[in-house]
Amino acid sequence: MLVVGLTGGIATGKSTVSRLLQGEHKVPVIDADLLARQVVQPGMPALRKIVNVFGEEVLLPDGSGQLDRKKLGAIVFGDEKKRRVLNGIVHPAVRWAMAWEIGKCWVGGDKWVVLDVPLLVESGIWRWVGEVVVVYW
Repeated sequence: MLVVGLTGGIATGKSTVSRLLQGEHKVPVIDADLLARQVVQPGMPALRKIVNVFGEEVLLPDGSGQLDRKKLGAIVFGDEKKRRVLNGIVHPAVRWAMAWEIGKCWVGGDKWVVLDVPLLVESGIWRWVGEVVVVYW
């Protein structure tokens, strides 16, 4: 199975390419941004770690157990050390989720799968892929 890395800067059309591949061409696309949201849902280990490190105040006050992204962002925005701690929790969880999704595609007999990762090169995930596609405008 060929794993293709799809990357590009902000507003370059990467999401459009991703949607075209999924819709018109029926190519499985694994979206790192979507996975980053999924791994911090209530009940997920990454959210529990975030709460253990940053406290209950990073949860929405409505009792839903959802992450208050604005509040967490305000905590880590100006503090590089805290941002690195957060990334050290979220990034491994996203990588595990991506690996799991790749495995499901392989078991399902897909010929190829696309990893939609904005920071494909910077994160080192380019090493996972056989080909890299860069979308630019």
